[in-house]
Amino acid sequence: MACALCEALVKNISPKTVLLSNRTAQKAENLAKKLGCEFADSKSVAEKCRYIFLGVKPQTLGELASEIRPCLEKRESRFILVSMAAGRSTGDIAELFGEYPVIRIMPNVACAVGEGMILCAKNSLVTCEEYKAFFKAMDKSGRLDDIPERLIDAASAVSGCGPAFVYEVIESLADGAVACGVPRDKAYLYASQTLLGSAKLMLETGKTPAALKDSVCSPGGTTIQGVRKLHEGGLSSALMEAVIASYEKTLNI
Repeated sequence: MACALCEALVKNISPKTVLLSNRTAQKAENLAKKLGCEFADSKSVAEKCRYIFLGVKPQTLGELASEIRPCLEKRESRFILVSMAAGRSTGDIAELFGEYPVIRIMPNVACAVGEGMILCAKNSLVTCEEYKAFFKAMDKSGRLDDIPERLIDAASAVSGCGPAFVYEVIESLADGAVACGVPRDKAYLYASQTLLGSAKLMLETGKTPAALKDSVCSPGGTTIQGVRKLHEGGLSSALMEAVIASYEKTLNI
């Protein structure tokens, strides 16, 4: 995920202003060479960068904090911590790293192709100007949306976990087409493009899913019979439960 965000970031700002670090130094070096960035260790990033991305798992935040907190405490220039650790609030970040400006983000895998959904929240130490600048710098990764932090875990159960649920839907639609005789590669193409186009139509028209569904379902037609089977099979309930289960897991990380 951090690699995808970095690739999006260098489309807006000079790669030479980006400093990369990784627990496995070779990974940082390889990505830096690919993108034209610089690479160093975590302490150097903590000492020099204005926006410091904490691209680690929640379980390893404490280890990272122990490593770079002394560097942060010595800094005189202003900086902002950007955390993408699931289930860790801006308050948690402040407790581990110190009382600094924090932006919390929850991106998803589609950032890799510039169509991601990135949920954002900030603490009170981040100025509106800094927040706007961050949004502008990251806009090549997809859509960014400010959300009250109390809702970010629930929302990420849709945007962060949702791609896996969508892939299950694509796989099932394709399986149905294959069962009807469509070659597998074409079934994947038709199913994935159909989801892409349907989502874009909804976003651009502002119409509700219900309204758009009704526009496809002619009275007594073929589509409404398929919709009837989806209801019969419990698709709506299964998707709702998937989101709720993912959210509840986040609360226990």
